[in-house]
Amino acid sequence: MASVTLRAFAKINLSLRVAPGPREGFHDVQTILQGISLFDRVTCEGRRGPFEIRCPMPGVPTDRTNLVWKAAQLLWHAAGRSGEPRDAVVTLQKKIPMQAGLGGGSSNAAAALLCLRKLWKLRVSDAHIHAIAARLGSDVPFFLLGGTALGLGRGDEVYPLEQLPRHWVVLAIPPFGVATQDAYRWFDEAGKKVREGSPESGPEKPSLPLFPNVRLTNDLEAPVIERHPAIGQLKQRLTERGALMAAMSGSGSTVFGVFASARAATAAARALKGDNAQVLTARFAARPERSRRGRLTRRRR
Repeated sequence: MASVTLRAFAKINLSLRVAPGPREGFHDVQTILQGISLFDRVTCEGRRGPFEIRCPMPGVPTDRTNLVWKAAQLLWHAAGRSGEPRDAVVTLQKKIPMQAGLGGGSSNAAAALLCLRKLWKLRVSDAHIHAIAARLGSDVPFFLLGGTALGLGRGDEVYPLEQLPRHWVVLAIPPFGVATQDAYRWFDEAGKKVREGSPESGPEKPSLPLFPNVRLTNDLEAPVIERHPAIGQLKQRLTERGALMAAMSGSGSTVFGVFASARAATAAARALKGDNAQVLTARFAARPERSRRGRLTRRRR
């Protein structure tokens, strides 16, 4: 049977500005997204019968609540097929932690769209794939692009930016997650108080080359840290270890520090090992030069 495999990369938000809202149930954002080398592996294998998701990692849903299932259903209908999707098994080999602000579920969904289009031999255009991705969630369109990008609207309007130098990243992941809806609700509850204290009226934040005049900040950070002080402590530790910048990624709970060299990143990661957090290192991932259509292989039975 045929099989298609893609790597589904994680992301960090170098900056996340959130407009007061929500508007029609969503907040408008302005975010700078950066793909990193940490990835899951998504394999779609042809098999006659009902559609199925498999994942050995505990806690990962394999039913209709998984974005991969929703992606398969939307793609199936976009191709003019009726009923439920079928004749495919999707296996997720996960390394990206859940509810960590790294976009693992969204990245899996984007990879599944591309894998399944090839496996099912569908005539669905790239533009239609992007439209499906936008329906699935704010981050999903970014993972069709990768590299460094600007996200507007709900985050689903994605525009490529000049690729940043290949910095190293230290990820500090606390033993708890933060649900996206909770982070935005806390932001709304904080309201005017948080926005008046945002970095636009405060001191300059560290910036990276290519963004010398841009304050890189996360508007969700303050209300989340208020509930989870450990996030602020990890951010301070990364700053003390010489990070060019440190911030919470997305809605959390991951805190990242950006470093100019592997040596500096390795030293910082080693220093954080005892801070009650999972610590990983990665690099900025460049935008793929070729289309992420996956490789189709045939397996003998």
